[in-house]
Amino acid sequence: MKLLIFAANGQIASIVEDRILKEDQFKDVELTLALRNSKRLANLADNPRVNVVEADLGDADAVKQTVAGQDMVFVAVVDHTANNNWTKNVIAGMKEENVNRVIFTNILGIYDEVPGEFGRWNKQSVMAGLAAATNSDKLLAESGLDYTTLRLPWLNDRDEVKYSVTHRDESYEGVSGSRQSVADVVLKIVADPAFGSNDSLGMADPETQGEDRPVY
Repeated sequence: MKLLIFAANGQIASIVEDRILKEDQFKDVELTLALRNSKRLANLADNPRVNVVEADLGDADAVKQTVAGQDMVFVAVVDHTANNNWTKNVIAGMKEENVNRVIFTNILGIYDEVPGEFGRWNKQSVMAGLAAATNSDKLLAESGLDYTTLRLPWLNDRDEVKYSVTHRDESYEGVSGSRQSVADVVLKIVADPAFGSNDSLGMADPETQGEDRPVY
């Protein structure tokens, strides 16, 4: 499988890359790592399974060229652009190059699905970027691509992988989760592209359910 990761120097993307290159179940996965400054991933440039490229999500031509020949695309950043140019460029590039499977990072709360006091606080906290985030998911759902939206919890750097998954039409469970847990969801999709197909997944540590603020 050929996996393309945009915003490939992010923290969650880095965990995904590290596990793919180290774990035997992913030994047949080839990585294309796209970012604005390729020097940031110079440590991976010599790996025979890695191709590091410079590409800006705001550049439609660069996105299209980078998408060509891939089997799956993981966008490891939330699209908060005013006109959702990043999401539109990814969708257009994938359609032109006949690449169908995409995983796109987003935030929790885009459906008003986070209950209680934490839901109220979260909505207030993310309000500035909420319209763009909501529309990014809507564009993907209407794109005809095989998509998964990842609605991330408030993140912490705990080492544990512990989460429950909620779906588009379900109330969000938990408030926080580890970056390791989000990476694990991505890797489940890489291992089984049918997982989360045409769905929007929330993931968080279920033990944080009921908390009214993030747990770090």
